[in-house]
Amino acid sequence: MRGAANRRKNRAGWLAMPMLVWSAIFVGAAILYIIVLSFLKRNPDGNGAILTFTLENYAKLAQPGYARVFWQTLKLAAETTALCVLIGYPFGLLLAKVEGRMRTFLLLLVIVPFWTNALVRIYGWKILLMGTGVVNKLLTALGLIDKPLKLINTHGAVVLGMVYGLIPFMILSTYSSAEKLDKRLIDAGRDLGAKPWKVFFTVELPLTLPGLMSGCVLVFVPSLALFFISDLLGGTSDVYVGNLVNDQLLISRDWPFAAALSVVLLLVTALVMLIYRRAGGRASDMTLM
Repeated sequence: MRGAANRRKNRAGWLAMPMLVWSAIFVGAAILYIIVLSFLKRNPDGNGAILTFTLENYAKLAQPGYARVFWQTLKLAAETTALCVLIGYPFGLLLAKVEGRMRTFLLLLVIVPFWTNALVRIYGWKILLMGTGVVNKLLTALGLIDKPLKLINTHGAVVLGMVYGLIPFMILSTYSSAEKLDKRLIDAGRDLGAKPWKVFFTVELPLTLPGLMSGCVLVFVPSLALFFISDLLGGTSDVYVGNLVNDQLLISRDWPFAAALSVVLLLVTALVMLIYRRAGGRASDMTLM
């Protein structure tokens, strides 16, 4: 039996080898290149970097302007995650409770947007929110406004675009967790006289907490670097780390500084994942209890 178990383990190792090689080349090597690049000097002619070690790129990040950019980025990610929780978590629970064709229809509403390029969908929001767009025309026709509202190039438009683009991850994470929930536990709570809100906070929420936390990570981490949404829907007053990296690469041509910004984002992502792993473990322990 021990020999059979070893053979299965070896077979699993060989099956995982292609993925390990792929990750080492296209993930590990790329991250290592970015880290090394962040400690090099910028080439004066704007192409690449000079093989000279320096800490100037990280020292530059201590300037108040860049600290403000990071703060705005974290604030945007937190706002996006909070709104996705408020909207996506109840919707995910609803998906798990309905059955038959209604569940299929609601799942299609969540999944169908993935069939279209995200950039095209955000352009659609830009057309809807512009001064001569459908939203302003509809409000004017209803007599609710006298002149077009400034809906585009605002912080609210950026948050709207972020929530629209990332909320499916929250919904699907919650749904996958809620679908596994034993409905008999909810029925037992109701039979014992607990009110609906108490059943939710003592049964549904603890048992679906792993899915909720997973959705928060899947929303928070991408929202740190989705620069094209703020480029299309945001104004010039708010600058985020993703936009700054894009500008340093394509406009300023300061690749080492762009790499330093990316390394900081990687560290923030690693910190979020660490918190998730530790909190996720405690959530699993609570579920088992």
